Amino acid sequence: MTTAHARVRDACAQMTAAGGPVPVNELAHGAGCTPRQLQRDFAEVLGVSPRQFGQAVRTDRTRAALRSRASVLDAVFDAGYGSVRAFYEETARRLGMTPSDYITGGAGQPLLWSVGESSVGDILAVASPRGLASVRIGGEAALVDEMTDEFPHADLVRDDAAMSDVMAALGLLADGRPAPELPVDVRGTAFQARVWDALREIPAGQTRTYTQVATSIGHPTSVRAVARACATNRVALAIPCHRVVRSDGSLAGYRWGLQVKSSLLQSERG
Repeated sequence: MTTAHARVRDACAQMTAAGGPVPVNELAHGAGCTPRQLQRDFAEVLGVSPRQFGQAVRTDRTRAALRSRASVLDAVFDAGYGSVRAFYEETARRLGMTPSDYITGGAGQPLLWSVGESSVGDILAVASPRGLASVRIGGEAALVDEMTDEFPHADLVRDDAAMSDVMAALGLLADGRPAPELPVDVRGTAFQARVWDALREIPAGQTRTYTQVATSIGHPTSVRAVARACATNRVALAIPCHRVVRSDGSLAGYRWGLQVKSSLLQSERG
């Protein structure tokens, strides 16, 4: 008997091959189930609808098209959008900047950054006019390289003075002390956004299991999807994914290392 995971996997593969959304009736026919059943399967396994998954696939395709095409107009139609308006309404929000800026590698985007020392290692923070776009933990040289990878032509300006309040708040968070809530400017799926919002509701010094987080956002069976959302969190400390643990209380993987995760939790617990 075909399982929900198998049906979702096959439908996702079909949309990936198509480069974007596929009518749910067509997906359901291929999966051997009803459209309603497939909608339920997606909600249970991924926490998003088939169409939302397809839109994310098309966004990724658009990123690649924007990098390889000379004009935004060409990229719009190459990625399967029927009009420029539809492209801007859907994809521009997901890219986090205007398509014209993205096609030039973020050229002209005002991004301030700074690095500060903390008890868990160097912290590098990048901020757009809307909030924190990235917070990384590690060694300064490697972090700077990572920062410039995706947007090599962005207007990255190191401004320690302008970022001083942000860095001070991040330092407090690294030490397990209270700090002002920092605005963030990150992009993700609707499901990822719900997970990240839930993480920010976990009080300092406390933990939640992946199952508890999944339940809190109304998707109790989407535990693996919650784990993936935690792993894709780009703003360490500001979105405290270090407060999520396995069901037995043990520490699961953490992008910046289990030792850093353990240190953060110990500091918060005093």
